[in-house]
Amino acid sequence: MWNDTEKAREVNQESTRLQKVIESYQTIEGDLESLEELFEIAETEEERADLEAELAGVQKNLDMLYRETLFSGKYDNNAAIVTIKPGAGGTESSDWAGILWRMYRRFAERSGMNVELLDAVGNDTAPQGIDYAQMIVRGERAFGMLQVESGVHRLVRVSPFDSNNRRHTSFASIEIMPEIDDAIEVSIDPSDIRTDVYRSSGPGGQSVNTTDSAVRLVYKGGTPDEIVVTCQDGKSQIKNREKALKVLRSRLFEREERKRLEEQSKMRGTQMAIEWGSQIRSYVLDKQYVKDHRSNEMRHDPDNILDGDIEGLIYAGLEWQAQERADDTTTES
Repeated sequence: MWNDTEKAREVNQESTRLQKVIESYQTIEGDLESLEELFEIAETEEERADLEAELAGVQKNLDMLYRETLFSGKYDNNAAIVTIKPGAGGTESSDWAGILWRMYRRFAERSGMNVELLDAVGNDTAPQGIDYAQMIVRGERAFGMLQVESGVHRLVRVSPFDSNNRRHTSFASIEIMPEIDDAIEVSIDPSDIRTDVYRSSGPGGQSVNTTDSAVRLVYKGGTPDEIVVTCQDGKSQIKNREKALKVLRSRLFEREERKRLEEQSKMRGTQMAIEWGSQIRSYVLDKQYVKDHRSNEMRHDPDNILDGDIEGLIYAGLEWQAQERADDTTTES
């Protein structure tokens, strides 16, 4: 601990987190014991009604404590790199990708997290739409919360771009990766990286710089598939390159992790469902509902959801994920 300050910091953070869990448990345990005694001596309906209200408060605290068990991933406390891409469909899909971009930014704001824009490419025919966006969300459990949002999101609505008011279906993909810090070794040969610089421009032609501050990194690394990372948020070319390099490290790490999971899956003789392109949720606006196809969670307030009120959907997804892991463990044993 004395010789490794970074390790000491991690241990202290974990100790503080676990202490809060223990204190919450002890508080709930004490509240339940007190309520049990009070229920036994309660004589009137009014007294019992007051105790029922207190019990509901304890139940809420218990639900919050239960949610702690849903975060068991190694990188749950890391920042989350969120990438949003429209599917086929031109203007419709670009507009839908822009709506999702706003939804996740609003969720981060509601949750007290910070959003750092890395890159965004606007769409000329959809004023609020995007053809690509990438941002880093920083905050407590950022990756742990957002990682269940990876996949394809489907929108069904009467299109505002269709003069005949026809119903359209649009798709956009969300990719969530943990930001990998320097403590985790990721081998990158500088000779495998090509750096391009160019003038940056924000969505819809905003924030145009007059200098070549935007950076594009193209990584070959001896594989047939190139990895391309861009960053044009800051006015400093050096800082944009540093940010882009962080994303590249995270992408390479995520690729190696995926390979490892696939190998484990083959060894167990099972098929791992790690397709990033699987459809996970439908937003049907003309019928006023949103349904998550994994957890079967259904909501009938799409406006609130698209304004960032997605915490309930996220926790339903985390519960589904935890159940999937438990089922896998049972199958293996």
